[in-house]
Amino acid sequence: MMRSIVHLLAPAAYGGLESVVLTLAAGQAALGDDVTVVGTFATPPDGQPFWDVLRGIADVRAVPLVLGGRQYLAERQAVRRTLEEVRADVLHTHGYRPDVLAAPVARSMGVGTVTTVHGFTGNGWKNRSYEWLQRRAYRRFDAVVAVSRKLGHELATVGVPERIIHCIPNAWAPVSDSLPKDEARAALGLPHDGSVVGWIGRMSPEKAPDQALEAFMALASGDAHLSFVGDGRMRAAVQARAEAEGLNGRIHWHGVVPGAGRYLEAFDALLITSWTEGTPIVLLEAMAAGVPVVTTAVGGIPDAVSDSEAVLVDAGDIGGLARGLDAILAGAPEALQRARAARRRLADSHAVEPWVRRYDDVYKSCLTG
Repeated sequence: MMRSIVHLLAPAAYGGLESVVLTLAAGQAALGDDVTVVGTFATPPDGQPFWDVLRGIADVRAVPLVLGGRQYLAERQAVRRTLEEVRADVLHTHGYRPDVLAAPVARSMGVGTVTTVHGFTGNGWKNRSYEWLQRRAYRRFDAVVAVSRKLGHELATVGVPERIIHCIPNAWAPVSDSLPKDEARAALGLPHDGSVVGWIGRMSPEKAPDQALEAFMALASGDAHLSFVGDGRMRAAVQARAEAEGLNGRIHWHGVVPGAGRYLEAFDALLITSWTEGTPIVLLEAMAAGVPVVTTAVGGIPDAVSDSEAVLVDAGDIGGLARGLDAILAGAPEALQRARAARRRLADSHAVEPWVRRYDDVYKSCLTG
């Protein structure tokens, strides 16, 4: 039975949340649902990487709502109009602003409400206040999807009814235009020879790019390179530290790179240093590319990989991160074995079609419950 599904988010240029929405919307449209993705923006989104990719997905309607930061009433009214126009059966929100502002509109209209909880950052008192409101809002949803078991448990402990919590780890959609190693390095301006460690993400405290720099400085190898793909408020401080240590010749700053997953084969290892995570898409992308991974064992990461598929260390363990990288860069056979095992696990556990069907079951529970 075809349903009218509306996804609502306030998108960043690109990231894990945005990747999940793109993959889910495309998968639902392929199964025959009527899918609309609504993005709220402060300025017109033309040229924004996420929006440009979205507009290229067949059979998915893209609706931009261009509103100022505090036009809450206008935003709610615009969401109501969109839900009416597409005769929505389900509003699926992603992120604290849609969760708090838009879900009550849908409920007042008899539209089913679903949210995917991608994780929490906890940065600063303002953000923690928003996340407190968001957690309270979850209690009134028809369904709350957690992207890891740990996150689902945390939601239950703050009062979200267990009967509405569904644990659905993220899926990975194959990247058809993934670049081989030499082409990926050339595209990123990286040296043709030598070892390169990659770090991909938002350069903010929960992702700990400073820990990546510290681990790189602790490497036994003195000729490896570190490639930062991403941007954010910590970039200036990390870059200044690298410059003070005389490392900038070996560190590369790429900023935001749309579709960063297609360049992963440029790296001999991927480093994930986060203090908190859901199920990071970049981890799944590295597993697909056969790139060995050294990562902190936080959030949903241990759900996605064991120590048979990646090097797992405690958050903040600089020495552990460095030792894991050193072994990979030295050509330890275990690194290749883990990468091969990770690719097999990805195919078994994170395929798109069964993932989309699990969401389909969530929608059914909302509309028949």
